[in-house]
Amino acid sequence: MTKPVLVLGAGGHAKVLIEALIQSGTVVAGIADSDSALVGTNVLGIPILGGDEIVGKFSPAETLLVNGIGSVGLSIIRQQIFIRFKEIGYNFATVIHPSAVIASDVVLGEGTQVMAGAIIQPGCCIGNNTIINTRTSVDHDCMIGAHVHIAPGVTLSGGVTIGEASHIGTGAIIIQGIIIGRQSVVGAGSLLLKDVCSLDTVVGVPAKVLIR
Repeated sequence: MTKPVLVLGAGGHAKVLIEALIQSGTVVAGIADSDSALVGTNVLGIPILGGDEIVGKFSPAETLLVNGIGSVGLSIIRQQIFIRFKEIGYNFATVIHPSAVIASDVVLGEGTQVMAGAIIQPGCCIGNNTIINTRTSVDHDCMIGAHVHIAPGVTLSGGVTIGEASHIGTGAIIIQGIIIGRQSVVGAGSLLLKDVCSLDTVVGVPAKVLIR
């Protein structure tokens, strides 16, 4: 990554990303956050420069953005931020923690974030703006859509398909060949043995539909 990056957001997810960027030798130019009270403070030594208006002072040709907004459910705000800045000409950096293990043929979309200890096996395709969080295991031939959040400690067996903007909760286990529709939620700690329709929320061991 040769261009400096500007991180959007100053919360917990942004902190984890900044650590990964520092460890990978990326120059972090600063942080933009909507909370004006944070301006002048820093995260891991990286200054918070201002709100969204500060982004305009960084040329899209010379700076990459990093989406530092996390989520505990559907990633609506995170998705909106990605789309908004793409529409005005900015590109997003793909962030990979040095300890992540990624097979050579894996396809990572723009702005994908692969955190510490994650493993992605051969044949996988990860969509734009998707988070593969800490210690997640993604086995062979998984297809993960854009704007998805795979939370820490998730296990995806081979051939799993996850639709756009879905959320897979911490520690969930999904068996091979399962198809999960768009904007679906799999609750933390769930064991998923059946396909999930778009817009459904499933929880439990085994997981069952909570909201349709």
